[in-house]
Amino acid sequence: MEQFLVIEMTPGVLMYIRNPGVSILFMSIVSVADARKHLSDVIARSKSEAVFIERRGQRAAVVVSPEQYERMLEALETVDDVAAFDEAMAEEGPNIPWAQVKADLGWA
Repeated sequence: MEQFLVIEMTPGVLMYIRNPGVSILFMSIVSVADARKHLSDVIARSKSEAVFIERRGQRAAVVVSPEQYERMLEALETVDDVAAFDEAMAEEGPNIPWAQVKADLGWA
């Protein structure tokens, strides 16, 4: 089963990140008032699911476990690395043969 990280960048604009190490399979929604009353429960639920906190019917925050947060950061770094690689590959200019790179670095 392939898993995706879904991030809402702006209302209605979602970003999907494919990474087997990142998954939020369940989520729940609570109001700000309920989150205040039951903060320890919200924190406990964040261990197994993302908890969205809404203010006046609009998402205001999300609570996830520290482990999930770290996995999400790693996934975003991977996306950044892939984008940087793609950008570098698209650059115009002469290519340097691998043998020359190794020689320049003293690896040959």
